[in-house]
Amino acid sequence: MFSARHIRDLHAYRDLAVAVGPVEARRVMREIRVLPPADAPVPVALLHVELACERDHALEARRALLLIRAESEIDVEPAESDTMTITELAGALGVRASALRFWEKERLVTPRRVATNAGSARRYPLAAIREARIVATLRAAGYRIPDVRRALTDLRDLQDIDVSLRALDSRIDDIAARTLSLLRAGAVLAEIIAPR
Repeated sequence: MFSARHIRDLHAYRDLAVAVGPVEARRVMREIRVLPPADAPVPVALLHVELACERDHALEARRALLLIRAESEIDVEPAESDTMTITELAGALGVRASALRFWEKERLVTPRRVATNAGSARRYPLAAIREARIVATLRAAGYRIPDVRRALTDLRDLQDIDVSLRALDSRIDDIAARTLSLLRAGAVLAEIIAPR
């Protein structure tokens, strides 16, 4: 027979599992029971921070995609000088050059190869810069490579980012629902940590 305490703990676990997944929920439920009362709220507070960061990344990705769409609507003929080296683009995006090489290998970004005295070098024309910005934005928002590939395919084929925007909106809604679950769990977890 379950006691009222067991039922309370199950409710907390259920809401916590919805918010952060079952593995993380089990970890937090164990931690709050063994940590000193002054430290026990910290794992729960960190979950709130992580969800807030996840939401911020998704909102930033959404803003970036809207900006990229607005830029692509401007009819300006690109000049030959409108290219960047791998070092310049990596610096502009705040990623490592190795990330750009990996994205090229995954066919997410397509630089041009130009002959140099040392062999060849990558040059990124405007289209490749745009693709790299989209990849960087979506990766920062937590998108996996297959998801980024689908978003780029949509953009290349349809010249439209509405599919990616809808996916980001859905992700933002999901984060909001998970945050509410975490808040519900938090009320019960506070009772577990410091019973009245």
